[in-house]
Amino acid sequence: MAAVSEFSSRSALLFCHPSMESLAQAIEQTCDTESTKAALTPRDANLPIKTEVSPQSKKCFQTVEFRKTIQWESFNDGWPNLFIENVKECAGRDVIFLGSFHSPEVIFEQVSMLYTMPRYLARSFKFILPYFPTGTMERVDTEGQVVTAKTLAMLLSLIPSTARGPAQIVMYDIHCLQERFYFSDNIIPRLETAIPLLHREMSRLANEFDFKICIAFPDEGACKRFQLLFSDFPLITCTKIRNGDKRIVQVKEGDPGGKHVIIVDDLVQTGGTLKNCAEALLNKGAKTVSAFVTHAVFPKDSWKSFTTSKSKVPFKYFWITDSIPHAVEIAKHAPFKLLSLCDSISHCLLGFDLLQS
Repeated sequence: MAAVSEFSSRSALLFCHPSMESLAQAIEQTCDTESTKAALTPRDANLPIKTEVSPQSKKCFQTVEFRKTIQWESFNDGWPNLFIENVKECAGRDVIFLGSFHSPEVIFEQVSMLYTMPRYLARSFKFILPYFPTGTMERVDTEGQVVTAKTLAMLLSLIPSTARGPAQIVMYDIHCLQERFYFSDNIIPRLETAIPLLHREMSRLANEFDFKICIAFPDEGACKRFQLLFSDFPLITCTKIRNGDKRIVQVKEGDPGGKHVIIVDDLVQTGGTLKNCAEALLNKGAKTVSAFVTHAVFPKDSWKSFTTSKSKVPFKYFWITDSIPHAVEIAKHAPFKLLSLCDSISHCLLGFDLLQS
């Protein structure tokens, strides 16, 4: 039994794509800090601690060990030249890979890694992909359109299984919940949300906002997607209507008058819809307008049109996460503020994956 206990207590190995290195290091530190706290806390934290806590009453977690041991090189023709140092250490270990599909150019090298690592006898394998990039191309509206969300899901469904069963893919605020069914039964998609990070920020700013916060959705799709996560707040729904050749955003339901409104959506591209929504809310009497999106896509530096010096529509705050690497740089410019996924990913892992019986 002692040998089994020693085996199960080995650290989970965390690898990452170079673009996610800072987030991986933060996850390692957070998981280890929380693991240490949990080891000193009895399972029933409500009981007064008057004597030394027995080992049986403590929660036990694996620690996380970040390994920067993947060589991400390229051959002269541009194709990846990849190498995992000490790869046999994956045998019998829980392996986690934190990736980023922020650009088509980096997908192939990471898929190659995903297909390889579980084959080295990993006990379990988890792929953390905060942003599923083809999520907005999830259906066919006109014959001839290609559903690339399905294509990417099929590629990821080929990740090999491990001793503990299928690999898991952890994704945040995927554009459409039904996309989970695009993956085959060979993989387990885990859909998480970054909304709790916004709730924490809203609690911190409650006094500044005079406790008059309401949530707005830029369209009915966002409303259906997120409304149940804001049951304690007044809700506003905007909609797009056609006026000749133009599409105008109007407030469909709810009253923003005199309130601090936060527009919530899963992602932002150029941001035109968010700006139009904010303008409609301000015209209806909103005191201030802020925004939250999990995925700050912003192609071609379109985020610059939101900066305080250039934006025609004033945003008090614009919260984004680091699901896409360039968000860290964007957040250095007002009104953007970064809400890191570090705590969310760490708590996701600690809530189940790293918990040991």
